[in-house]
Amino acid sequence: MNGLLKYFGEIKLAKSILWCYLIWYIVIVIFYFDPAPKIWINSVGISAIIGTGLMLSVSSSNIRREYWQIFRLYLMPFCVSSFAALIKDQGFIVFISPKLIENTIALSACVIFLAAIALIKFLIKK
Repeated sequence: MNGLLKYFGEIKLAKSILWCYLIWYIVIVIFYFDPAPKIWINSVGISAIIGTGLMLSVSSSNIRREYWQIFRLYLMPFCVSSFAALIKDQGFIVFISPKLIENTIALSACVIFLAAIALIKFLIKK
């Protein structure tokens, strides 16, 4: 648990935003989940192709990639493609749900997450 607290205690704004992306994605998936294998298989395939392209685009340096960075490079295209498939013809405007309650829950979850990070940072500095 200390490792997780340390991670969130040192997290930068950019990574916090990425976590909020994931939180928003999870909330919308909960509301619009479709068990159709085609959605998930296509998303895995797109993730493999785009994730590999992203890996190739950042591999020009001799820096060894961290496991989490590699995981994110494959996770993001999976989330984007599955999100797009799930919200198709649902009345979304970009990523905003037409239902206020869904947006409120997703936004509240992000705010709670950011508040928790702020609390962890505050407690660690004490």
